[in-house]
Amino acid sequence: QVQLVESGGGLVQPGGSHRLSCAVSGSIFRVYAMGWYRPAPGKSRRELVAVFASNNMTTYADSVKGRFTISRDNSKNTVYLQMNSLRPEDTAVYYCHAGIALVHPGPINEYWGPGTQVTVSS
Repeated sequence: QVQLVESGGGLVQPGGSHRLSCAVSGSIFRVYAMGWYRPAPGKSRRELVAVFASNNMTTYADSVKGRFTISRDNSKNTVYLQMNSLRPEDTAVYYCHAGIALVHPGPINEYWGPGTQVTVSS
C-alpha cells in the first residue's frame, strides 16, 4: 500500500518559521511531481500552495511567494515545505500530493496525504 506520510504540523507564532515534510511509503517505481495544497480561505476546495515538478521546476501560490520554499530529497522520496514569515491566514490543513508510477512501464497515479494542521497564532 502506497502512502504519503506527513509530519511537521503544529503551532507557530506569527512571523515565525516552520517546516513540513512528506515521504512516500511503499513499493514504487518512481515519484514525479510532489507538492503541497491547502483549502482556500473560507473554502473547502484544495488549492496549490507549492509544487516541485520532476523537471525541477517549482510553482508557488501568489499568497506564499517569497515566503515559502519547496524542496526535495529524491533519495528519500521526500518533499519539504519551508514556511517563513508566517501569517495567521496561513492557518490551514496542509495536504501533501504526489504523482507516482508504481511499476515501469505504468501510468502516473495521484496520491494524497491525510493532511497536517498548521496553526499560526500568538
